[in-house]
Amino acid sequence: MTARVLDLDHWDRATDRHDEALLDLCVGPTLDVGCGPGRLAAGLAARGHVVLGIDVLGRAVGTAVRRGATALRRDVFDALPGEGRWSTALLADGNVGIGGDPTALLRRVRELLGPDGRVVAELAPPGTPLARDWAVVRAGTTTSAPFRWAVVGVDDIDALAVTAGLLVGDVARLGERWCAVLEAA
Repeated sequence: MTARVLDLDHWDRATDRHDEALLDLCVGPTLDVGCGPGRLAAGLAARGHVVLGIDVLGRAVGTAVRRGATALRRDVFDALPGEGRWSTALLADGNVGIGGDPTALLRRVRELLGPDGRVVAELAPPGTPLARDWAVVRAGTTTSAPFRWAVVGVDDIDALAVTAGLLVGDVARLGERWCAVLEAA
């Protein structure tokens, strides 16, 4: 089995202008799903947002907290604080692929949102086919056990969103990155 390598150190940096543009799409209390080392959760907190980062990697959560973010070691599919009350769920850095089933993840995230909530999901560029495979996280010289992962491109988000009870409100290009804002159907 060949697994996609997700490099945690790549996300352990200061926010850049494209990250800031992504954060502009987050409104109200925000749940950063798969927050990693917390650059985006900390960026939202610095803007005065109520924000909670969640990640399954203890090392990442520790870094997020040291960075000034509120973060917990949690799996998005387990019970979470504020269920049904979040205004925004942020799925940055390809985290719409968490668990390898984007529809199941989007359904779960929809449960976490309030009635007028939104999902801000970073996507792969147009022309990238939907792929379900395996990934590992590398942090320095340590590599995680393989886990299910998916890659979702701009071309596939409409169908996935509808299946999850969401609609695509907007798709934006932020430099070399793409994202969609999904809202309740």
